[in-house]
Amino acid sequence: MADVMKKATRDSYGESLAALADKYPNLVVLDADLAAATKTGVFKKACPERFFDCGIAEANMMGVAAGLATTGKIPFASTFAMFAAGRAFEIVRNSIGYPHLNVKIGATHAGISVGEDGATHQCNEDIALMRTIPGMTIINPADDIEARAAVEAAINFDGPVYLRFGRLAAPIFNDPENYKFELGKGITLKDGKDVTIIATGLMVSEALEAAKMLENDGINARIINIHTIKPLDKDIVCKAAAETSLIVTVEEHSVIGGLGSAVAEAVTECTPVPVVKIGVNDEYGHSGPAVDLLKEFGLCADNIAATVKKAVAERK
Repeated sequence: MADVMKKATRDSYGESLAALADKYPNLVVLDADLAAATKTGVFKKACPERFFDCGIAEANMMGVAAGLATTGKIPFASTFAMFAAGRAFEIVRNSIGYPHLNVKIGATHAGISVGEDGATHQCNEDIALMRTIPGMTIINPADDIEARAAVEAAINFDGPVYLRFGRLAAPIFNDPENYKFELGKGITLKDGKDVTIIATGLMVSEALEAAKMLENDGINARIINIHTIKPLDKDIVCKAAAETSLIVTVEEHSVIGGLGSAVAEAVTECTPVPVVKIGVNDEYGHSGPAVDLLKEFGLCADNIAATVKKAVAERK
């Protein structure tokens, strides 16, 4: 995929906020002293009077965002996923989720691909945490096109939204002319009858590459992109379960409580079939180059293809 254009979705986040500022005058952005890293500095430069740096006080920032939401503003509270979902969890739960306020949480630097920052910053638990908050919508875009569309969709949605963005540049595979983002709706990127690979975020492009490898082995894999993890598109999941009888999920997140868990929960209610989860196992990450870490933790096309082949063989 060397010739494919790549862009980190955190860049898409900052740029789209700035681009949408005039269209949505109630849009305001908050950050916790990380504007250069979260890329909200782009918005700050464009609209300094609508940008609030709350300092290294993430929980306080969430409370400020909640207050702004009660005045009719549409606040985007931005920081690293570890701090947004982890450090500020109680405030998100009680001050944003409980009153169901119209706050958007822009969580960047999620997953193993944070790289050299190591285990303390590699948040592989954020989706699991946010899934437990009643009424919280969770979006994990796969590329630049999807990330930009997700930001505007979040603006137009009334209620709390957790948006997950990455540090590592991701291949841009969606066509901006034809792409349509629908909140809560999965997208079938490739049809197939032998197995379904359901992926989210950075792993969608890897799943597409794995599908090409599997074709060479005579395995026809269906690829589904789940950008909205909550609410989950149960229809597309259950249809895939019924038609392919085997599902493999792939996520740059813990295998506990994330996409794989959501899919497994849905499948048990409609069409019980084997669900094999690829993600970070019950362990912490560690420091290292992002691309190397993804391979080490099996979050790559080679391991996806190998895991699918094994699962197909065992099913037979």
